Formats: sequence, C-alpha cells, structure tokens
Amino acid sequence: MTIQVALHHKSHYVFDRQVVISPHEIRLRPAAHSRTPISSYSLNIKPANHFVHWQQDAYGNFVARITFPKPTQEIEINVDLIADMTIINPFDFFVEDWAEHFPFTYPANLKTELAPFLEIVNDSPRLDAWLTQFSTHIPDGITTTNFLVYVNQQLHNEINYLIRMEAGVQSCEETLEKKSGSCRDSAWLLVQILRHLGIAARFVSGYLIQLVADEKPLDGPSGTDVDFTDLHAWCEAYIPGAGWVGLDATSGLLAGEGHIPLAATAIPSSAAPVSGMTSVCESTLDVEMIVTRIHEDPRVTKPFNEKQWQTIQALGEQVDMQLHNLDVRLTQGGEPTFVSVDNMEGAEWNIAALGEEKWTLANTLLTRLQKSFAPHSALHFGQGKWYPGEPLPRWALNMYWRSDGVPVWHNETLIAKQFQVIDGAKLRQFAEKLTARLALNTGYLIPAYEDPWIALDKESRQPINIDVHKIDLQANLGEIVGYVLPLKALAKTFKWQSSLWPLRHERLYLVPGDSPVGLRLPLNSLPWVAPEDFEIELPCDPFAEQSPLADYPCDKQIEKPDDIHKTPTPKEVIHTALVFEVRAGFLYVFMPPLTLLETWLELVAAIEDTAEKCALPVRLEGYAPPRDSRLLSLSITPDPGVIEVNIHPASSWQDLVNNTKILYEEARLTRLCAEKFMLDGRHTGTGGGNHITLGGITAADSPFLRRPDLLRSLITYWQQHPCLSYLFSGQFIGPTSQAPRVDEARDDNLYELDIAFAQIDKKITAGEENLQPWLVDRLLRNLLIDLTGNTHRAEFCIDKLYSPDSATGRLGLLELRAFEMPPHYQLSLLQSLLLRALVARFWKTPHQGQLVYWNTALHDRFMLPHFIEQDINDICADLRHAGYAFENEWFAAFLEFRFPRYGKVIYDGVQIELRQAIEPWHVLGEEISGSGTSRYVDSSVERLQVKISGMTENRHWVLCNKRVLPLHPTGVPGEYIAAVRFKAWAPPSALHPTIPTDSPLVFDLFDSWSGRSIGGCTYHVSHPGGRNYDVFPVNANEAEARRRSRFWDHGHSAGVMAISPEPNNPRFPMTLDLRWKK
Repeated sequence: MTIQVALHHKSHYVFDRQVVISPHEIRLRPAAHSRTPISSYSLNIKPANHFVHWQQDAYGNFVARITFPKPTQEIEINVDLIADMTIINPFDFFVEDWAEHFPFTYPANLKTELAPFLEIVNDSPRLDAWLTQFSTHIPDGITTTNFLVYVNQQLHNEINYLIRMEAGVQSCEETLEKKSGSCRDSAWLLVQILRHLGIAARFVSGYLIQLVADEKPLDGPSGTDVDFTDLHAWCEAYIPGAGWVGLDATSGLLAGEGHIPLAATAIPSSAAPVSGMTSVCESTLDVEMIVTRIHEDPRVTKPFNEKQWQTIQALGEQVDMQLHNLDVRLTQGGEPTFVSVDNMEGAEWNIAALGEEKWTLANTLLTRLQKSFAPHSALHFGQGKWYPGEPLPRWALNMYWRSDGVPVWHNETLIAKQFQVIDGAKLRQFAEKLTARLALNTGYLIPAYEDPWIALDKESRQPINIDVHKIDLQANLGEIVGYVLPLKALAKTFKWQSSLWPLRHERLYLVPGDSPVGLRLPLNSLPWVAPEDFEIELPCDPFAEQSPLADYPCDKQIEKPDDIHKTPTPKEVIHTALVFEVRAGFLYVFMPPLTLLETWLELVAAIEDTAEKCALPVRLEGYAPPRDSRLLSLSITPDPGVIEVNIHPASSWQDLVNNTKILYEEARLTRLCAEKFMLDGRHTGTGGGNHITLGGITAADSPFLRRPDLLRSLITYWQQHPCLSYLFSGQFIGPTSQAPRVDEARDDNLYELDIAFAQIDKKITAGEENLQPWLVDRLLRNLLIDLTGNTHRAEFCIDKLYSPDSATGRLGLLELRAFEMPPHYQLSLLQSLLLRALVARFWKTPHQGQLVYWNTALHDRFMLPHFIEQDINDICADLRHAGYAFENEWFAAFLEFRFPRYGKVIYDGVQIELRQAIEPWHVLGEEISGSGTSRYVDSSVERLQVKISGMTENRHWVLCNKRVLPLHPTGVPGEYIAAVRFKAWAPPSALHPTIPTDSPLVFDLFDSWSGRSIGGCTYHVSHPGGRNYDVFPVNANEAEARRRSRFWDHGHSAGVMAISPEPNNPRFPMTLDLRWKK
C-alpha cells in the first residue's frame, strides 16, 4: 500500500526597500540517504534573474548556491516534491556483535572518521547532572537498540514541545532549565546526550509529513487530525552495522517514512534550510506548507472513499427493494471470526481451540454486544461442541432475545458477572424459592453429593509409598454441591411437573468429574423404562405455524403446590432436571431440555423473579432453548485459533449494515481484530473464515426451499466464475481444503452434478415455487461434499437446508463456507451485497448457463490476480447489464489484500511487476505424533505473478533464475502474464523433500538481440539480510515493511547468457514451475 503525496513549501521574504543580496545557500533538497522515495523534485526561485549552482557541502548534503546580480525587494523560494509514503520499518537494521549491547567502543579508525560527530559541549552543569542521574537508571545488559528507544523516550517525556519563533538553537543548559523547547532544541540536546555517552550523533533538518490514520489506534496517541507537513529537526545516531539511525525526541519515536532529511550535519548552524545576508532593511517572512494526497493504492483500512460508499449503500437499498417486491423473504447471517490484537503468537490464537484469554475476551465481547443488540436478552453460559481428540468440550456464550422486542430478561444486574460468596444456606433458599415459584413442592428438591466410593477407589490406587492420610482425596464428600429438581413441562398447559428419583443409595451421588452438576447426574441409576413406554418429546417442526408470544411477567401469581407423589412408577419418573450449584463464586442454574419456547420463557421469568427476591445474581447454563424464529440468538464460541461469532440474521440491507458495523467496532474495542500477519509480512484474514448463511425468517420462508432453481443458479454461476471462490477465500484452497469447489472434489463430480441439475429441471419448473422442499436435499446432498464425503466441508453446505436427520437440519439455511474474514466491515458488506444482488437477479431470472469443465486451467489461470480481476470485472459487467450498478473499482481493495504487490521495476520502457498469487495446499499422508496420527498440510510451495508491460515480443524475454517464463498476451499490446511456482522453504513434512528451495528468485529482462540482461529485480522468500523474526508483525504497517524488504529493484544477471527455450508444460501452460524438470 502506497500513498503518494505532493509537498509544496513556499518561503516568501519581503523587504521594505531594494536590498543587495549576498549568495544564499539553500538546503531544501532531500538528502541522498533519504529512505522515503522521492519521485520528483523542483526548486523555483524569484526573482527570476538569478543563478543556481548545485553542490554538496562537507557532509554530502545537496546545496543550491543562489546568486542575485541585482538588488531586489523580495525573494520567493518554492519547493515542490512528490514522495511515496511507502511504509518503512525503522527497526529494520542489524547491529554488529561487538556493539550489540550498550555501552560499546568504536574502533580507532571508525572513531577518527566520526570525530566531528563525537564533539561534546562541556558548558552545561544541568546536562552533567542529567547524565549522572540518567546513567544510574540504565538497565544492565541493555541492547543498543533498546537503549536508543530508552533515551529517546526519556527525553520526550521530560522536554515539553513548544513552537519557538526565535532564530537559532537553545543551549542544552537552557533547554533543561526550561524543560521545553522546539524540535531543533530537543534534537540538539539529544545529540549532545548521545555524544556524552560515547555514541556518534548528528543534527538533521528535514520535512516531516504526517497523514491522518485510516483508523484511530486503540493505544497511544491518535496522531494528527489533518494531513500535515512542516520543517522539522531530529537526531541521527551512528550504530555499527546499522549506520545512521534516526531518533525524533519530539515524538519519542524513531524516524520513519514521514521523516525526509534535507541536511545532516555535526552542528545545527550548518543545517539551516536557508542562509545568506542582505543589506540593512526590515523584512517579513511568510511561510506556506501544504501536503496533498495525489494517489492512494487500494487498502483494507480504507477500502472506499465516501462517494463510493454512498453509492454502495444506495445500491444495497435498491437490491433490498427488489427483494421485497419479488417476495424473496431473504435473511442473511454469518459466522465472522476474530483474533486477539495483543497475542497473535499464542497457541489459542493459532492452533488451540481453548484458552484463558479467549474466554476473557469472549465474555467482554458478549457484554458489549448485548448492550448494542439486545439490552434485555438472556445470557446463557453453555457447553459447546466436543470434538474427537480434544481433551475438553468447548464453551458457548449465548444471548437470546425476542423478535417482537418484549424483554426476556429485565434486570441486567441479576446476571452474575463478578465473584460473590454464596454459602449453602443461600443456595438452598434460592432453590426452594424457585421450586415454589414453579408451583412445585420443595420436597422434590434433591441434594447432590460427590461419590465417596470414587474417592475410596482413588485412595486404593495410590502408590505404596504414599501416605493416603496426608493427601486430601475426600474433599467435600460430606458437603452438598448442588440441588437437583426433576422437571418437565406438561404439554400445552405450560405447567410444571416433578417427581422423586428412586435411587439405590440414600443420597444422590454424582458421576465423577469436574463438569457442571447438571452434566453429571446419575441418570442411568433411575428406574429402567421399556423403550416402547418411554415418553419422547420431539422438537417442534420448523415448518409448523407459530402464534405470537405472550408476555411472561416475573411477578406471576404463585399457585399452591400439590402434595408429593411418593411412589412414582418407572414411567412417571422424570429424567430431566433443573440444577442449582455454586461454582467459582457464581450461582449457576442448569436449564433442562425443553421443546417449547413458551415453557423456556416461563422458566427464565421464574428464575429472574427468584434472583430478584433473593438478591442473588445468577448465570444460566445447560440446555439451550428450542430453535424458534420468534427467538433471536447470538453466540460466541471458540474455534482453533479464533473466536467465532454466530450473528443473528438480518432481513434487510440496513439491518445487515448496522449489525456488521457494530460487530466489527465492538470487537475492536474488545481488543479483537479481523486480520492476522505472517512472519514474512503476508497479510491474511483470521484463518477462521467468515461463513455466510442465507435463508428465511422461518424454514418455510427459505428462498432455497421455495425455489430450488435459485440454488442451482448460484452453484452454476459460482462454478462458471472461479474468482467467486478464490478472491474472497483464505490461504488454504483446493480439493483437500475445508470448502472445496464442486469441481475440485472429484473429477467426475461435474458430470454427476449435470445429471442432478437435469433432474431439478424435470421435477421443478424454473421460476415457480416448489411444494417438495426435500427434493433439493435428496438431489444435491451427495454432490456438495469434499473428497471424504463430508457434507459440511463444502463450498455450498446444505446441512441445515432440509436434512432429514433432525429438526435442526431443516432450517432452510444455505451456508457459504469459502469466505475468509475481511479486515474491514465495509469489505464484508460488499461481499454481502454481491450475494444479495445475485439472489435477486436469479430469483427474477433463473440462470441458464452450463457448467464449465475447467480442468487444470482452474489451478493455472485462476491462481493469478490478473485473471481473478478479469473475472470479477466480467461479473460486474454482467450485473450492470442486469440493472445492478456494480463498479470494478469496488473490488480493488480485495484484490490488493489477496494479491499484494511485491514491487516493480522499469528498464528501457519495459515494466516488470511482481504480485503474490495463490497456491493450493496439499494434505499429506498420516504421520505418527504424540497424540495419535496427524496429517500435515504442505505449504512449502508458493506462486507469484509476473506482469510485463511495454515489451517487444520478438526481442525481449523474461527469465526467472535463468529459465524462460511462458509469457501469455493479455490482449493489451505489449502486456504479458506468467506465473512462477517455486519451493519457498523446506519443512520436515512436504512433497518432494529432495528438491532444494528456489530462493532468491532473480528476474532478468533478457535482450535476445544482445544476449544480455538489461535489468531485473530480485524476490527473496525471507529477509535478504538473514533476519529471522521471532514474532508476528504488530500491525499492517510492519507487515508491509517486511514484505517490501524482500523485494529488490536490482540484482539482474551479468554478462552474456546462453538461454535455452523452456519446454511447454502441457498441464500448466501459464506457469513456470521451477520444480518441474529440475
């Protein structure tokens, strides 16, 4: 990402009379060591009658010596330059081993060369005192880099910045006395401090450019509110191995891309931007400094300008109106994922599903989302899925609220959020009051105990040399750990029923473990009931009609309970229970499984009423409420490496915009983000995906059950346009990924899918509503799968559309699983708008196109950003033709995020540009690991795109490591495309372990007429200086700096070369695979 800015600096001197002007020296040209690329520079002087002589001073700074032959009454100096604000990592340097720690000593010859920059001023008692005090606080063994940061921050904190109009620089004594100064005063003080401490330092004057950040940071200063530039001063320290390192004491930061040096000198007076004399006069100075953005690369932090976003919003409303007029009844939800801002290296944010920080942040996010979406929702702290191979089940944080707006939970303070001391008496009181509130006899309450026989068994298994009397294996055996109330709701009457539990022992002993009491009930000890006599309560049919919900007040009149039925028959014994326990300082109420939403709401109201009367905040856990369209839900669950938010569906575009924007912002304020960075600087999504779910308010409203041809249209269009699979996906794509395309799973899949589509056409009339909702599941279930037959791991997942397995499988939902998490909410909404527009279009006019047999072209052409961009432009044109005004430019940020540019060079009018491309990852064979068998993914192979512009076909070749690229014309004269596939690194488990790595990649523009390379560039897989990063980049700026450091705009092959033509690869004609025929 590059922002190109134009800087204009005008200094206008006006004299009260005609004056004679001595030769002036102007130091306003960027210095040779400026790391910020300057693409153009102009110096204009008035009056026009003058002479300019460019020279370099004793320090190598550019100096314009201006002579004025005639007297004048004014001088105007105009500087204009264009700078590329390419991100620079100020810490990207090495330090010699012998200078790695402070203090260090320069070698004699180097010390002689640095003599002017080691001269010190000894006329400041305050400086001496400051150095004495400072030296006592320098940590022992501090590295030189950390010392530079330390001293720079120390000075920044002690010296207040002020704008000082007086000429010259304050002495160190004066600056320390006042504890304030301008930038030049702080810079000179830092120079002297470093010199006194034995580090060579120089004074630097230059331009400072500060641009408004796209997003305000969570920590530290927010930066400027407007784009800003000014003359500035800072210090540079000479560090062996690193060279001159810029330190800006005014900001406390190291110098970066916004610091453009003009002059670097041993003393401040030699760095004056303008110096010279005039005859006696009075003068005024007018300074004008302006910085203007003239080009901005698309970027994920600011994907659209304001005009573009307003246009997208308007198109969203247009599509919404059409969906409403067509009676599509579309709702859209999703499963966005987030990672920690502060701990990207942690196992829980990379591979592990569970972690302490993940639990803490999820609770914080749940609280924030409750305030934003549903202040009167009920929170539920439940158990999530338990996957094979994981030692513990996952948790699930849920909130539930009614779609009609009636509160489910009235008093937020009654939701337990802080530790509290709750004794056994309070727990029993709560349980008894709630039992009475349900009009049940408190005699049904059963105290629960830990099983002593388990403790005795543990004791008997201890080693012979362990004294069991000294270890506590029988803790809490005699204490009540909870209360159990057998409970079920009587059908239709909404009344509650309980029963005694006949047990073999006098007490209810729990199954051993550390799970909630509600999950450790000895249900197998209850009286046996014949299967034909066991009463089964089936969940409500998702297609059943639903009446409006009643109100369920907390202060309901309590009825007198019936007497205890002391001798229940086995059939009368209730096998579900409401459980109360205190765990970790929280009162938990374990909810029983219920099949009707009305009974669940009634029970929640009773619990809140009891909590208020007992003044005891509670937490709900246990079984979730039954699925019902009248109850909305949002859940936060852990997944390997991420937190996943299952957000409630939106039925309109505006609701979707609000939901997405709020979710991203609340996650950010929780210190969660939607992006990750790899060690080499590659920018990705979270890795957990951003699955999008489409359906209806009820299952019967689902557009895909009412019109199966809509699903057929989407699958066909997706298959015809591979960019829909690859532009928005994560890094792991291909037949073994978690969301393979329908034509990636099996070679014959398209053939079978064609037959299935023919059956849909035969059974259903396109454009008409369908009365056979099961048909789409039966026809497509066995085709929308991965290689193993897993129906969930498919790009189009219909597990919850109309699966016959359960009621939760008949929700009318289509899940699109190939979407990766976009870093910005506006990008997520653009994806959603694209989907909504396609649904509206195909509902109105079903898509009649045929499936395309891409074969190997799928993983040849469509791995390259050029063809992905071409394909998405084709889709935009298609949608514009259908009446949806999608613009190609809207997807530029997606393309830049998915395929960042590494760099470009131009030689003899020929441009070579390198961009990241896609490489499918292969799942390897099983290997034995510590926890069983593992299957690794081979990510050792990478691919990049080479794009050539302005090339003469019969003269120029492009080589990569002296092998000819298979260039293919794009249709633009002189423009060609090719891909390079190469082995980037050598992990222990990978395909072809005997093939060495191909780094670096040296690209040559080969002139076949002369037999020589006329220029080139070099791409490094890792840092060219050998730096091995220990941690991931902290933000997108550092990630970009790491990427940029791996590209050199130089490094072509020298001398005459004998180049042989490269044999054509028939399977991948557009790709030079450096592993092939190696």
